[in-house]
Amino acid sequence: MYSKETTIVNRIGLQAKAASEFTRHATQFSSEIKITNLDDGQTGDAKSIISVIGLTLPKGTRIEIEADGDDELEAVENLIALVEDRFGEED
Repeated sequence: MYSKETTIVNRIGLQAKAASEFTRHATQFSSEIKITNLDDGQTGDAKSIISVIGLTLPKGTRIEIEADGDDELEAVENLIALVEDRFGEED
């Protein structure tokens, strides 16, 4: 198991478009991946757009991404980079 923390930094948070991009990236990995809102403790399946949107993750929310499986390190690092790159959004 491998996990890492970061903060949602894009303008609109992890909503519709960003959540879709996040889950699209997550499904590329065989590991089980979870995302946790560290501000309220809710956890969701990173491969489920409904689960991710249901966490309500606006800008400034602290999150943890955790993966368990053969490609856990690559999965977490890829998703952390996606979040920290603001899902490709401009400022």
